[in-house]
Amino acid sequence: MDIFKNKTYLITGGTGSFGSAVVRRLLKKPVKEIRIFSRDESKQETLRIQLKNSKLRFIIGDVRDLKSLKEACEGVDYVFHAAALKQVPSCEFYPMEAIKTNVIGTSNLVEAVKGTSIKKAIFLSTDKAVYPINAMGMTKALMEKVVISSSKNNTKDKIFCITRYGNVMGSRGSVIPLFINKIKNKEPITITDPNMTRFLMSLDESVNLVFEALQKGKNGEIFIQKSSASSIKNIALALQNILGSKNSQTKYIGIRHGEKNHEVLISREEMLKTISYKSFFKIASDQRDLNYDKYFRVGEKKIQTINEYSSFNTKFLEIHEVIKLLKKQNFVKDEL
Repeated sequence: MDIFKNKTYLITGGTGSFGSAVVRRLLKKPVKEIRIFSRDESKQETLRIQLKNSKLRFIIGDVRDLKSLKEACEGVDYVFHAAALKQVPSCEFYPMEAIKTNVIGTSNLVEAVKGTSIKKAIFLSTDKAVYPINAMGMTKALMEKVVISSSKNNTKDKIFCITRYGNVMGSRGSVIPLFINKIKNKEPITITDPNMTRFLMSLDESVNLVFEALQKGKNGEIFIQKSSASSIKNIALALQNILGSKNSQTKYIGIRHGEKNHEVLISREEMLKTISYKSFFKIASDQRDLNYDKYFRVGEKKIQTINEYSSFNTKFLEIHEVIKLLKKQNFVKDEL
């Protein structure tokens, strides 16, 4: 079955970095319609002017509102759920707002999908959902639980699966645009902790992963992109080299509210049921029924000996490798 020809797609949070990248990729396919659902009319208008395509339909709405989601889902075949509150410090100060969007908003979409023609919904998560220490991560971890629980209780004609991402270079949550702006304005680069590490995933790779899940994902599965990593200090030094500002000052400001030193994309516990492919990992779904009697008497006979998959223990890039990687990205080229 062709998953693109004459199909209608809905993208919540479709004006964000990821959402707009998916829109551009889908426009290269023989789709019937792409619905961009978000609450930011300014970004919608900007994207409308940039793309100028009759296949696009822009819908003003909020995932917190079940009614608007239900209306947006009518006649849709596939959904990408990218709408979220993503800024860690903001969620630390307003955790209930993060719950309303990231958890209740996800639950609303699951409810809205019921009784529609939608065949598959893919939900975007983050490394911060693994061993969460901040409100954003906690809400994303709960979001994953909502999706996985729904995949178990869901009718067989619909598939709910997840893609989990680390740092996407140049996206709204990435430090790279901030560093570029500081260098351009001859201001000191502000670094929280030079030894902090982050995955380095391109926007194209993140879109590739969601299309992998679209084509192959089964109920309750989680897809994770394999990525190299770098220290924050090396990222700053690489950008200084690329932009010809090797002597620009660096200021260490300390870890922000809720920040982690290292990104973790797969926990030790999850690694026990993780399948490795060439460019990505897949965490198998546990679709067992809840059986309290068996739960108290019998467990899984596995010894936990596998380390988690983190930005600290994956392939680590030296400065010259980070320079090479960043030069491939259009957001760096645009600044040169």
